[in-house]
Amino acid sequence: MSAIIEQPRYTCALGSQQTVLAIPKGIPIVHAGPGCSSKIFQYENLDAGFQGEGYAGGGAVSCTNTSEQEVVFGGEEKLKALVRNTFKIIKGDLFVILSGCTAGIVGDDVKQVASQFASQGKPIVGVDTSGFRGNNYYGHELVVNEIINQFIGDAVPRRRERLVNVFSVVPNQDPFWRADLEEIKRLLAKLGLEVNILFGDGSNGVSEWEDIPNAQFNLILSPWVCLSTAKLLKEKYGTPYLHYPILPVGAKATGAFLRTVAEFAGVPKEHAEAVIKEEEKRFYHYLVSLGDFIADLRNNIPYELYAVADSAYAIGTSDFLVNELGFIPRGIYATENPSPSGEQRIRKAWSLAVSDYPDALSVEADGGMIQADIRAKIGESNRAVILGSTWESRLAAEHNNLLIHLSLPIADDVIVNRSFTGYNGGLRLMEEIYSGIFRKGNISQTTQTAKASQI
Repeated sequence: MSAIIEQPRYTCALGSQQTVLAIPKGIPIVHAGPGCSSKIFQYENLDAGFQGEGYAGGGAVSCTNTSEQEVVFGGEEKLKALVRNTFKIIKGDLFVILSGCTAGIVGDDVKQVASQFASQGKPIVGVDTSGFRGNNYYGHELVVNEIINQFIGDAVPRRRERLVNVFSVVPNQDPFWRADLEEIKRLLAKLGLEVNILFGDGSNGVSEWEDIPNAQFNLILSPWVCLSTAKLLKEKYGTPYLHYPILPVGAKATGAFLRTVAEFAGVPKEHAEAVIKEEEKRFYHYLVSLGDFIADLRNNIPYELYAVADSAYAIGTSDFLVNELGFIPRGIYATENPSPSGEQRIRKAWSLAVSDYPDALSVEADGGMIQADIRAKIGESNRAVILGSTWESRLAAEHNNLLIHLSLPIADDVIVNRSFTGYNGGLRLMEEIYSGIFRKGNISQTTQTAKASQI
């Protein structure tokens, strides 16, 4: 990675305000300077397919708007006043104080402030998310872990068989997070599991978080994000965890995922195979129906693959497109700037998913270097699909290649319940790619009429 990063695809640790907002009735209280919260909202909401403010998000986020006075004299008293007023104005089930860079530099103790209100019975925690501590992947883990430590605390586990806590994609940083989590929950529920999905509309909110200690096991569905959470929960409540590093996309990967989860959870093999058979029957029915289309337009269908996204989706989509649809991965770029141990886990996940192309993966956060590398590899080809962001639009257009949105920023598309995860996600990704050859303008009604006349 270069010393100066161009076009990074993440925010600072304070971006975890979106983690809090993803919890139904979760309320962030930001102790930072003017503009920090709104810039995060711009990137992780408006530039994530215009996902909207939600409850208590966007312009409604409580913020101290710290100034020179708080830098000189400290801002804890101003923060306390803001917390008191937030409790009066906004109805919430869990309040999370998040600190920005100025608070971190002057040493304001947001945990101490939160503990004063928690001692009065208020549902509140404090997290030091100063921007210089890391990016929003790191901030996401910080918030999740501190909710467990400060809010759930030393609860005595009352273990329930078949109950699973799921820690997977980072809300809003994954632009498809809402539908992704719904599909993951749907699949696990078909196995007969009770699922605490924790974030999004499919979650029951804070009651699920309070239920975390009672789970039979925790599922980490990510190459590395929230692995620290699984270790914390094992230490704190003795809960075992399954780390499945590949986000499943399509039939083959999703079937392997369900078999692994079923075996770990003690789900009867016969039941798991029945679920997989039912899902695969539907999936392959749709896939086979594309046979004529693929045969007729094979000279126009892209086969070279480039992906610019965080490791979960970059690896998951590549697994499906390479191993089931026959794409050739020319350049796969994991962009989240992980720690050295995180990078090792990403590379291991890649070797498990796409073992025939060990050199196709790069762990790189610099968008300028990524685009330069793609230009060098793609040459004059117009048979490539680039899974990326709005930033790759011009790159794809240079030789009339296809761009499919997969990562932030996405400023020219609207995302409601799109997902490329699971069986349904694989079908959606096929639709996006094969429909894309018409959007490129290479195929017209005249082309179709000419082909029909030859039959």
